Amino acid sequence: MKITRQQLFTPLISVILSLITIPIFCVVIGLFSGSAMAQQPATESSSKAPENNEKYTFVIVHGATGGGWDWKTVAQHLSAKGHIVYRPTLTGLGDKYHLASPEINLTTHINDIVNMIIFERLNNIVLVGHSYGGMVLTGVMNRIPQRIRHVTFVDAMVPDDGMSMIDVKPLKPSYKVINGMIHFPWLKFDKPYPRDVIQSYKTYTEPVSYINPAAKRLDTTYLAFVPKGMSVEKRSRDVSWQRAKERGWTIRTFKGNHVVYRKKPAEFSTVLIETVTDENL
Repeated sequence: MKITRQQLFTPLISVILSLITIPIFCVVIGLFSGSAMAQQPATESSSKAPENNEKYTFVIVHGATGGGWDWKTVAQHLSAKGHIVYRPTLTGLGDKYHLASPEINLTTHINDIVNMIIFERLNNIVLVGHSYGGMVLTGVMNRIPQRIRHVTFVDAMVPDDGMSMIDVKPLKPSYKVINGMIHFPWLKFDKPYPRDVIQSYKTYTEPVSYINPAAKRLDTTYLAFVPKGMSVEKRSRDVSWQRAKERGWTIRTFKGNHVVYRKKPAEFSTVLIETVTDENL
């Protein structure tokens, strides 16, 4: 039987084509399967709802006799986590000690913070205040509540409308007032700067305004420091704690003395961030 050239080469061509097609087909299948695998949902542990990684803008107001310098380490911890931090110094204190005067009052300090927020064009801020800083916070809340997302009173004074610092916490006999300036017993004049300094008596005697309905609606946290040896129950008897409770604010506690943030800045910073999502009752 005569075999044509076409009959001779057709099987050979088929074999060659099969040898080429099979690897290509496998590669294509592999590519599609790899793509499908890449689109598969992550493992159960990594598919959980992600943590809130929102970054906040903190404005920290220091306490009596202090300055922005006192919050530098806390600010560094917050910044390391991606947050923006402002730690202004109130007039006459800290690096503004050269402006110290017995004429400085609470309004001066409220203006310090309000103007900084306005001139820096800050909005949606987390306003934080320590100790006497609670008086300043109250005034700032009353003035520009629309620029604030949350307020945290850190072991701070919580005044009612028309109250002054000495109404909330009267000066002890050991707090000497000389030429209109308060000489607190913890001041160490022989220490190098930065350090605590004397403060105008008028910052303690001028009453604060707290009448703005919008200010009273701001979500606020009262973070109380509980010294070693003191029970939470005893700490809760404080008038500022009681006012915070009456207002429906979130109340948190942190173990340590009045300046524990100096010794535990990392732990404190973590708690401070957590307070931002607190909501009033």
